[in-house]
Amino acid sequence: MHKYLKNIALGLATAGTFSFFAFDQADNYFEISKNLEIFASLYKEVNTYYVDEIEPGTLMHKAIDEMLKSLDPYTNYISESEIEDYRFMTTGQYGGIGAQIATRKDYIMVREPYDGYAAQKAGLRAGDMILEIDGKSTKDKTTDDVSKLLKGSPGTDVKLLVRRGDETAKPELFTVRREEIKVKNVPYSGMINSEIGYIKFAGFRQEASDEVRNALMELKKEPSIKGLVLDLRGNPGGLLDEAIKSVNIFVDKGQLVVSTKGKMVDWNKEYFTESSATDTRLPVVVLTDKGSASASEIVSGSLQDLDRAVVVGENSYGKGLVQTTRPLPYNSQLKVTTSKYYIPSGRCIQAIDYSHHDESGRAIKTPDSLKKAFKTKSGRVVYAGQGIKPDVSTERKKYADIVLSLSSKNLFFDYATNYRNKHASIPSAYEFKLSEQDWQEFMAFLKGKDYEYSTDTEEILAKVEKTAKEEKYFEAIKTDYEDMRAKLKADKKADLEKYKSDIKEILQDEIAARYYYQKGRIQASFDDDADIQEAVKLLRNPTEYNHILTAGK
Repeated sequence: MHKYLKNIALGLATAGTFSFFAFDQADNYFEISKNLEIFASLYKEVNTYYVDEIEPGTLMHKAIDEMLKSLDPYTNYISESEIEDYRFMTTGQYGGIGAQIATRKDYIMVREPYDGYAAQKAGLRAGDMILEIDGKSTKDKTTDDVSKLLKGSPGTDVKLLVRRGDETAKPELFTVRREEIKVKNVPYSGMINSEIGYIKFAGFRQEASDEVRNALMELKKEPSIKGLVLDLRGNPGGLLDEAIKSVNIFVDKGQLVVSTKGKMVDWNKEYFTESSATDTRLPVVVLTDKGSASASEIVSGSLQDLDRAVVVGENSYGKGLVQTTRPLPYNSQLKVTTSKYYIPSGRCIQAIDYSHHDESGRAIKTPDSLKKAFKTKSGRVVYAGQGIKPDVSTERKKYADIVLSLSSKNLFFDYATNYRNKHASIPSAYEFKLSEQDWQEFMAFLKGKDYEYSTDTEEILAKVEKTAKEEKYFEAIKTDYEDMRAKLKADKKADLEKYKSDIKEILQDEIAARYYYQKGRIQASFDDDADIQEAVKLLRNPTEYNHILTAGK
């Protein structure tokens, strides 16, 4: 065993010798060879002498994961069993029923069916509890376990025992025929109003740019269109090629979009737009937030650097690293960071320096003093090392404790589920508003429900009580203390009315999604979305829009 593992270690080291010398790293060869032999020996000793039986594959996976995690969060080992999940991330395609699922108590619940796919066509709804799949109980199963049971070859049937309603409801049997599911990169596009178009750009999987281009061409059929909102909020990125093609929709042929630079000099490359643009004149506002990363930042940053769009919202994530997949034995792969990317102004927007760490071992953010300035095409100043900073910054809406508690306890979700079961239809998502009668029904629904929460004031008061008792002063302040607690409790009871408008806003979005799915959720949010309202305001003011893009020139 020892000799076998030692030979593997030496073989791995020998196989890499050419690469090491090619990079003039012969001095590292001994260290790598030595440490591989140490690791192989340690692995053998643990397997032989550890008190309990171990799973060698699991232990090795853990070792590899921890090693790669010390480099950056994006360099990952992909085992053979994880390959399908990885392919889904790049293609968005799988065979299944087409629904988001979530754990609820002991079972799995349908979170939201995808509009037009098998689950929705079979009549499944958000809130339905899946009790059995093909006769197998889902009790105590994870979402991964259930997802594997739901997935399968298109055209095959899966039988689901589903409970709709409370625990007294009689379960129903649904037969769902699996389909090829393709998660859309553009889940919705439409007009916000008669003048402003909107495209929700959610991912950079295969054909993402085609979906954006088709959506834009459809919107341009509206003769009154005067501007476009391209929503990249929450888009985590994906394929580099699709990002470049997406920029090409708005920027003409021959324009540098991004360049990559890394240790492998032969891999360094510049990427240019290759086709005629779909539109170079329509004013565009790009929405970003902290969840806009990687390919999203190439698109938003390039359009900003080329003065083709105004960016509105929050600072983006700041991921300027490029990953490449490399084949490994036994059908596994390594996804490894091989370069950094630079957008047209020359800046790299990577915000965290993984090659340097603070005293606690955490990678450090690039300090403001080291953020180098660059200029856009018109001369506007932009900075490297901080993601994409919007031209017009907005703040994320902060909800009160009562609203956050209702959300975390799934009470918005549950009321919307009940509402859908009681009402066959509602007006369009644009028009739907919660009536006063609906509000009173929601108040009745909350009776007896647990949505307790602690305010900052209550937490401070609890600390005062603890300290006063320790210092023997509590009896002297007990009456005043209890009066304050009583007043706070009374104020909390009034919070439902105090924050009624925020609560109704969320309820309306959730209920609209029950009838019109993701499309409805987006449409219902238009009136209350501060970023969208800021974008609409800007697109309706060409003078201000152009002033931003030309730095006031």
